Amino acid sequence: MQPLIKESLTRLGRRFVDGLVLVAVLTTLCACDSGKDRQAAQSSAAATEIRVGHFPNITHGQALYARATGNYEKTIGVPVRWTTFNAGPTAIEALFAKSIDATYIGPNPAINGYLKSRGQEFVIVAGGVSGGAGMVVRKDAGIKQAQDFHGKTIATPQLGNTQDVAARNWFAGKGYSFKEAGGDLSILPLANPDQLSLFQTGQIHGAWTVEPWLSRLEIEGGGDLFLDEKTLWPDGRYVTTHLIIRKAFLQQQPDLARKLITAHVEATQKINVDKARATTILNEELKKETGKALPQNVIERALGRVEFTWDPIAASLYKSAESAHKIGFIKQAPDLAGIYDLRLLNEVLSEKKLEAVSDK
Repeated sequence: MQPLIKESLTRLGRRFVDGLVLVAVLTTLCACDSGKDRQAAQSSAAATEIRVGHFPNITHGQALYARATGNYEKTIGVPVRWTTFNAGPTAIEALFAKSIDATYIGPNPAINGYLKSRGQEFVIVAGGVSGGAGMVVRKDAGIKQAQDFHGKTIATPQLGNTQDVAARNWFAGKGYSFKEAGGDLSILPLANPDQLSLFQTGQIHGAWTVEPWLSRLEIEGGGDLFLDEKTLWPDGRYVTTHLIIRKAFLQQQPDLARKLITAHVEATQKINVDKARATTILNEELKKETGKALPQNVIERALGRVEFTWDPIAASLYKSAESAHKIGFIKQAPDLAGIYDLRLLNEVLSEKKLEAVSDK
């Protein structure tokens, strides 16, 4: 082959290869741009609403207040799609399935969900409520002091939920063994409405639960408050409810997340400033969601036992995790590093000239 022809073919081959490389690069860039476009479109679609979960309980008061007044929509600027749950694990599953963006929830379901997802799915962005939990016993149960629970049956809302862990830890600390482990004390997980009916008919001796059911067991069930859980905590403060947000939503929609936290702080302030008005609003919303309003004396007593706050009271969450590990609900020592992201909350508090909160 002549040198000139050989050189020309070589150049042609190089150009062909260079052309293939260029096509590959352009294809990759187009694919990336297309992916970015799809992501942007999805992000834009997500920005048309925010999906928030809660329970129809007094201890999720900010959510009840927000649903009743529409204040969250006014602050956030997009519709809020509310979902009501009856138990923490169900709310966590919904969050994992990306069917909600945020939810009000108790500490133990949050702890379990965080550990299960290895810290990848959500973070706690604000506190919600402190207090409002404890144990009520029947007047005729023969329970006057801690050693009187032998042979008794005490209900909790759900196996492994916040109150269930608190009850088991307290009883274990008093030297009790549970029936499933050969002891004589039964801890019976029961939905709150079932607790009340079985309490009234004498089929359980007591219940460790949360408001408004604590007050309902006292007033409607004729029971005695044996233990207010706040007596077990420093300064009587411990987290009962907090607000969690999916990490992906927090990253993709930080402005909406910030507005949600702002709305949460403002709802907390409004409830605390005018408890009488809040009582009416919360009770009307409970009637809408459950079909029945609470008696006035029940809701007033319930609200008197809870503190609405944006402070996550982080130390109590870590203590709850230790308790769950101690009684065997969490098999390994819990690593909760990164469970809090309070940056947006503290920005909001700073703007409102309010004191910052800590994740310690």
